[in-house]
Amino acid sequence: MKILISTDIEGVAGVFHPEQTRPGNGEYERARAWMTREADAAARGAFAAGAEAVWVNDSHGGFRNLLPDLLDPRVRIVLGKPRYAGMMSGIEQDCDGVLMIGYHGRAQGRGILAHTINSSAFASVTIGGIELGEAGLYAALAGEADVPVLMASGDDVFVEETSALMPWVRYVATKRAQGQGSGDSMTPAAACEAIGAAAQAAVRALRTDPAGARPFTIPGPVTCQLRTLTPAHADLFCQWPTLRRLDGVTLSFDAPSVTDAVRMLNCLSAMSFMLR
Repeated sequence: MKILISTDIEGVAGVFHPEQTRPGNGEYERARAWMTREADAAARGAFAAGAEAVWVNDSHGGFRNLLPDLLDPRVRIVLGKPRYAGMMSGIEQDCDGVLMIGYHGRAQGRGILAHTINSSAFASVTIGGIELGEAGLYAALAGEADVPVLMASGDDVFVEETSALMPWVRYVATKRAQGQGSGDSMTPAAACEAIGAAAQAAVRALRTDPAGARPFTIPGPVTCQLRTLTPAHADLFCQWPTLRRLDGVTLSFDAPSVTDAVRMLNCLSAMSFMLR
């Protein structure tokens, strides 16, 4: 059995402020260590349940936050960008299931550090009539490879949003949101313990009852509707000839699959940096 762990940072226990998510300061260095330990707890849980191989995908920012020397030596680490599958790179390794660690709520929600792909550019992303955050987008990308999400961790808002899409997933709420930058949290040690136990239970359940977890799918072709944070972003993105401008901040495009839609969104996200 092969397991892919996709690890973000905003949903990690103890992380509440943007400074903790951005390289170049001491708070980030502590947060990336907490991120790494949560990923490691999930990996060890997966191995304890019988996984033969585990890939850990660094899925935050520049995709080079994890500290490899703090991870179980049995894992393979997916680092760096650009990469076609983004936060789900490693899915091409014939994986049997995905664990999402340190994820967060979607843009314009009330979750801690909530955003979708790019907090400076995207206000909402809707595919197939469903508004999706990063978990939904990448779960649907994994679904196109017939791979289910088994377990996920993040704040309580993330859990509430995502369980509506994937009720079969085992969730760990590492913290509770009181605002976008406030709330209460498990300690890092307690979060790692809970994540490890949930990962082990989720992988064991897949081994004993493969039908219990099903892929989240959105059949293609798909139409993606994107709301930007400013009209300037819509001006920029609609330089791409296949995008349609619906109003000042809303545009849409068609794609053969969710995978292609996610690749387009990541291209638009990269384009947005010229406006900063």
